[in-house]
Amino acid sequence: MAQISLTFPDGNARDYDAGVTAAEVADSISKSLGKKAISATVNGVHYDLQWPIMGDASIAIHTMQDDAQALELIRHDLAHIMARAVQEIWPDVKVTIGPVRDKGWFYDFDRAEPFVPEDLAQIEERMRKIINAREAVRTEVWDRARAIQHYKDANEPFKVELIDRIPEGEDLRMYWHGDWQDLCRGPHLQNTGQVPGDAFKLMSIAGAYWLGDSTRPMLQRIYGVAFKNRNDLKAHLTMLEEAAKRDHRRLGREMDLFHMQEEAPGQIFWHANGWSIYTTLQDYMRRQQRRGGYVEVNTPQVVNRKLWEASGHWDNYQENMFIVEVDEDHAREKTINALKPMNCPCHVQIFNVGLKSYRDLPLRMAEFGSCNRYEPSGALHGIMRVRGFTQDDAHIFCTEAQIEAESKKFIEFLSGVYADLGFTQWRIKLSTRPEQRIGTEESWDYAEDALAKAVIAAGHSYEIFEGEGAFYGPKLEFVLTDAIGRDWQCGTLQVDPNLPERLDASYIGQDGERHRPVMLHRAVLGSFERFIGILIENFAGKLPLWLAPRQVVVASIVSDADDYCREVVAALQAAGLRAELDLRNEKINYKVREHSLGKVPVILAVGAREVDERTVSVRRLGDTRTQTQTLDGLVAELVAEGTAPDLR
Repeated sequence: MAQISLTFPDGNARDYDAGVTAAEVADSISKSLGKKAISATVNGVHYDLQWPIMGDASIAIHTMQDDAQALELIRHDLAHIMARAVQEIWPDVKVTIGPVRDKGWFYDFDRAEPFVPEDLAQIEERMRKIINAREAVRTEVWDRARAIQHYKDANEPFKVELIDRIPEGEDLRMYWHGDWQDLCRGPHLQNTGQVPGDAFKLMSIAGAYWLGDSTRPMLQRIYGVAFKNRNDLKAHLTMLEEAAKRDHRRLGREMDLFHMQEEAPGQIFWHANGWSIYTTLQDYMRRQQRRGGYVEVNTPQVVNRKLWEASGHWDNYQENMFIVEVDEDHAREKTINALKPMNCPCHVQIFNVGLKSYRDLPLRMAEFGSCNRYEPSGALHGIMRVRGFTQDDAHIFCTEAQIEAESKKFIEFLSGVYADLGFTQWRIKLSTRPEQRIGTEESWDYAEDALAKAVIAAGHSYEIFEGEGAFYGPKLEFVLTDAIGRDWQCGTLQVDPNLPERLDASYIGQDGERHRPVMLHRAVLGSFERFIGILIENFAGKLPLWLAPRQVVVASIVSDADDYCREVVAALQAAGLRAELDLRNEKINYKVREHSLGKVPVILAVGAREVDERTVSVRRLGDTRTQTQTLDGLVAELVAEGTAPDLR
């Protein structure tokens, strides 16, 4: 039998018979590893222990201590176990697909009767019985005709269609969890008992079109989450409870920030309080960008299709664009325009006006650009995912030699903004060249190396995401971690030599010849709408005083204090604070509760004693205690706290 060589992570290699399985390899190293092994990585591919290895390869054996692989297998097996449980309870249900997703999995079912929330507990109970039975998981490769006939006989039409979509020549792998079978690429665990029975939970039911196509049947999707142990599950459920309390949509109502309605899907009606946050944040970013050497511009909302054709967006992004047809001067043919989905082609138009010299570079051009992109209605989510939004967008036109320095400068700029906004935990992802790309290998080497060096020079580290760059250049992505541990990708820096080429941008170099600039697309917040949603949820509505739309409410305890209350509000407003007056004939406890629900940071209660002593009783949001302070002292304290970080 032919021999193959397998190389282990420590560099050592061993020879085996071709066709050896990862399970056999693990056993050959030690019996204890053989018992602990759950899967392997072979030449970078996650391998089932049962799959044969036919050629020389690198190999790493995984156990439950390897989180990424263990969680993938646990969640994948649970998708199968759930589907088996559903068909055992309701044999008429037809199965489709059940992929692993972040923190868990889902599986889509075709069932005449709708699932109801009460069904989830019944399914969970049956799943635990399957897990406790510790039945073997096995796999076989079938030929196409046999697989199709099997699913036709089983009356599983969705599986037949899936097989038809698998390219000829690819293995059709069948998996059995006990006596229940499914078409699946794998890998999987070796028996159902390896799945922790107390570390999963079925979460919700939703509708989903087959293969995401609205013309196809509507299926029922069941979502689940799973972890390696009960404590991790409990921590996740606690986080979800906390996230629900922080939901920006609920807080938006309580704080009277914004609303959305069906007549303007994916668009935001900003109320006065919400617009206060928006403009305060925008003013802060405008000041920071001026300090950072940016010029601010503004470009049209409606642009003729010719520009989008030249930029490449018409061919590659049209389905996400809002098309505007105009009958120009009653011409027989309508002019076709589009609402801009991004600002970059328009910024190149400004760059192209007049002759640019190498002395003008780098040119940092910023815009609070209002964009419109079509998002499916099912993808819309409060102000986090909308169709109309404004980016803190900027483009840096520079030479190739300036990429590293400009990237470092941007990372330092972004770092300062995030710190001011209360985010101290964030990480950087470096996305490198994809398989389909333009440009020379040398240009890719240079750009990737420049970004990597810039990150290190700015005092940070990065994770490499192989092949995740755009077809024209690598990029950095900046991922925030919020107060309850959730990640949000916000900032980005993208190297782009392509758009200047397509739109004929050039500058005169030191040699007197025309050269193409490199364009760095960059954003810190991303969209204002989404970032404000993140801010609201990060702070649970308790925004820092400088951002809070309603900073101070002065509430009277007795009507005899009304005049002094007005005097207090006038002093606060004169100092530049956003202060309001509450003279309603209500008990002070009622007023405090109401304004606390609205997340007002500072509530001042004023009664007869405060009038006599020229003081105020101060209650901070979230604090049950009150403090008595002089008016002058409090005003000075709040002015300092209410000043934007960059102005202190």
